[in-house]
Amino acid sequence: MALCNREGGAVRKEYDMILVTGGAGFIGSNFILDWIGLKGEAVLNLDALTYAGNLANLASLEIDPRHVFIHGDICDSALVTSLLAEYKPRAIVHFAAESHVDRSILGPAEFLRTNVQGTFSLLEAVRSYYGKLQGAEKDVFRFLHVSTDEVYGSLGPVDAPFTEGTPYAPNSPYSASKAASDHFVRAYHYTYGLPAITTNCSNNYGPFQFPEKLIPLMILNALEGKPLPVYGDGQNVRDWLYVSDHCSGIRAALEQGHPGETYAIGGLNEKTNIEIVHAICALLDELRPSHDGPYARLISYVTDRPGHDRRYAINPTKIMKELEWEPKETFETGIRKTVQWYLDNSAWSQSVVSGEYRKWIANNYSGRNGDEQ
Repeated sequence: MALCNREGGAVRKEYDMILVTGGAGFIGSNFILDWIGLKGEAVLNLDALTYAGNLANLASLEIDPRHVFIHGDICDSALVTSLLAEYKPRAIVHFAAESHVDRSILGPAEFLRTNVQGTFSLLEAVRSYYGKLQGAEKDVFRFLHVSTDEVYGSLGPVDAPFTEGTPYAPNSPYSASKAASDHFVRAYHYTYGLPAITTNCSNNYGPFQFPEKLIPLMILNALEGKPLPVYGDGQNVRDWLYVSDHCSGIRAALEQGHPGETYAIGGLNEKTNIEIVHAICALLDELRPSHDGPYARLISYVTDRPGHDRRYAINPTKIMKELEWEPKETFETGIRKTVQWYLDNSAWSQSVVSGEYRKWIANNYSGRNGDEQ
């Protein structure tokens, strides 16, 4: 029987399938594309299509019977319960989340709803579903929760990178909401026996990233000759992880990880924000020179965001040793691929830079403008 959008009435029965929440977002869509391309296994994709969810990310799967898209909210318990009963996924990979720190500062309520209430609702539905499984179906079932290194707080300049044992110390409404969801996932494993695995990743970048995040924002602003707004002194440090490397780490954790365990996935690429911006400018100077001069002329330092964590870094030794995973991309190779992708996919970028997005950018950066440097 063919797979199709649920509205078409077809139900997939004879092949294994996984459920991915938030599969139209940046990381989720990359994961689905890689999963189907590499594994060939069917995916049930549940996404609410909020501002950052974009089915255009998955256009190459539009007629692929292995991709079933459901427009819905993880907070809708009845919908999730019905989907689990109908499609019987062998695993769940939970990406669905509000993920932008600035948005969480301006409006934290939505982060509480999606990241905490949504994860709780999903866990409740999955707990009921898992309790009815028997034999081999129960033995192989996994729930993988995708989280962030931001739950660990901020590191000093010489502090050792985060590990799975680092105490939680979230500093933004976003990271607090993700920390709460992590704790719920852990509790459902230890209290109810749900075979849950959590991954905490460092900053992702790559194709299909919504242009409110640092790297796509800088690429697209530069191409339009707009200021490149850098918070504070630009010395905030992040560990950068190319999205396909993150996806391979999730696959490793899902296929080989042990229930109840957490795996930190990092790119081993610590860079300051200003280093990132200069690297993007240099690549654009090479690949798409501007008649007005070097793109670095557009760099503008703006007032820092409240509670801006100074440094994140991940030590991925556990996943590298136990699951034999390692990142394939250096920052230099990954950022070149990323810049080239945005140059080659201007139509995608224009389609997502909507009036709503422009309004949000204007709101977030208003009053922060500083002298160009």
